[in-house]
Amino acid sequence: MLATVIGLTGALIFGAADFLGGLGARRISALRVTAIAGTTGFVALLIALPFVGGAWSVEAVALGALSGLTGAVAIALLYACLAIGPMSILSPLTAVISAVVPMTWGLAQGAALRPIGYWALGLALVAVVLVGFVPEKGAVRPSLRGVLMAVASGTLIGAFLIIIDQTPDDSGLVPLVVNRLVNGATMFAAVGVAALLVMRGRVPASVAAGWTGELGQSRSADDRWSGWLPGLKFAIACGVVDAFANTLLLLGLRLGELTVMSVLTAMYPAGTILLAAIVLRERIAPVQWVGLALALAAAGMLALA
Repeated sequence: MLATVIGLTGALIFGAADFLGGLGARRISALRVTAIAGTTGFVALLIALPFVGGAWSVEAVALGALSGLTGAVAIALLYACLAIGPMSILSPLTAVISAVVPMTWGLAQGAALRPIGYWALGLALVAVVLVGFVPEKGAVRPSLRGVLMAVASGTLIGAFLIIIDQTPDDSGLVPLVVNRLVNGATMFAAVGVAALLVMRGRVPASVAAGWTGELGQSRSADDRWSGWLPGLKFAIACGVVDAFANTLLLLGLRLGELTVMSVLTAMYPAGTILLAAIVLRERIAPVQWVGLALALAAAGMLALA
């Protein structure tokens, strides 16, 4: 039961981090927001490390670095596929794949649940789709390229969960510290490469902005690439909140099953949707309310599994 509560709470906090990152991406490049958030998360986790503890080992560092690289590529693919669209289809597809991959891995490794647990997992997957589904007027069918990117992103997010689950039990926050270090460094390198390509005229600024999922914003592409300060506070807050969510994820994996945690974590859009409704007064579609209700029901069933 404790692992289920931690998993659902962590998913909502992941959603809050995405909400803050989205606010930052409205002001500066989403790639820059991700780079800043990764670095901020590294600092926050490094400060917390002496208090939480954790044994340094080759395995913990290696798996942490691998998860950081995997997460960075997953985020890049996620932004790319959402830029292609339609988001209403590709976003929930990514979330479902990110849950199915580690759930399948866990079951293959011998994880066992009571019958109610398997029903709950199926119900939770339906909830993920409904919560992440945002109806778009005149939405077109996704291209093969967009679908492949969404599947690849979801697979890598699932791989991230599997890798973190494999870290030594006594490693504490060490894998996450290394994860954030590698993630931040990778994203800053991506920012540098993109900026260099734009400066040399190899890639138009509008295309570079498209890589980060920013097309359609009110500011011009050149403006969005020109500064860091407008979205800095949101990016920093995103990094701290995301670090906390990852800590809860790690704790949940230590206490519970990968199969359960992966599905609960995939409910992260719920946190983003609720905050958007409260802060930005965005309307929650009826289908999303149904998804939220099913998510709570599935979490209750998993607590009994």
